[in-house]
Amino acid sequence: MTAHDVTLEWPDGRHDTVTVEPRETVLEAALREGVRLPYDCRKGTCTACVGRLSSIEDDDSDVEASSPTNAAAAFDYRRQPEALTERERADGYVLLCIAMARADCRVAVGPMVRAELGDSPWG
Repeated sequence: MTAHDVTLEWPDGRHDTVTVEPRETVLEAALREGVRLPYDCRKGTCTACVGRLSSIEDDDSDVEASSPTNAAAAFDYRRQPEALTERERADGYVLLCIAMARADCRVAVGPMVRAELGDSPWG
């Protein structure tokens, strides 16, 4: 198992790259590295920490998401993400509080991503 770099892209154009260690969630890595991400439940039952996968980095180049990138290509979960449907996961949405990186990637974060998704049915 190896660590992966996850670049968090904010709506204002800034970005933060965090190194996610094996068995660590993106949220845990961000908090460890001093990057503030929104979160609430830490169990995958709300959408406070939602992000949208925008690209997966290949060894030689970025594979840009011209169409939605399935989040399963870049993330495993500690537990089933109850706040996301299969379709939402296929559209690239990921709950960063329980998501463990499987690849170096870029993820859009912030209130606009949460607004795209809407409220959690569990919240």
